[in-house]
Formats: sequence, C-alpha cells, structure tokens
Amino acid sequence: MELGEEYYTLTDEEGNEYQFEMIGRCERNGIVYYAFTPVEQETDDDGFCEYTILKEVVGEDGENEWVSIEDDDEFDDVADYFDDLFSQEIDYDADNK
Repeated sequence: MELGEEYYTLTDEEGNEYQFEMIGRCERNGIVYYAFTPVEQETDDDGFCEYTILKEVVGEDGENEWVSIEDDDEFDDVADYFDDLFSQEIDYDADNK
C-alpha cells in the first residue's frame, strides 16, 4: 500500500474535469486500485472525507487508465481494505494531548 500526496485532474464521462488527490494505492488479486478524494471537499465532524476508488486497466489504446469498479463484491472488498487502512492512519490520541 502506498500513501501519498499526488494530485490529478480526472475527467468524467461528460467531459467535466475535477481535481483529486490520490490518497492511497494498493494491489489486490493482481489489480491495482487507487483511492482519490476531491481537492475541494470538506471533512465531516470527525475529520473524515469521502473518497472514490478506481482501478487501473489497460485501455483500447494500450495505455493504462482508471475506471470505476462495476462488480459490487470487488468494490466491497477493496473499499473494506482502504477503510481498514485509513482507520489505522488516524491518531486518535492526538486530540487528547
């Protein structure tokens, strides 16, 4: 698993562009997955923000691209993995010092 601050402009199916920060990368069952959060997103009361998971595939042009996960079981598996990983990154004692 890699965590880092890398920023990307992602384009949706309608051609709209959005800025995202890549907050995680992992490989599961030979497939690479990425977790992204919108740059302009606010956190909730607990300091959390929602994130999007995309998987890396080889496109028709032979280049790697990121796509949505269509299979519910595959998505749930990867989302659980990222959720567990991100919850480990939180220092719950930091507010108590």
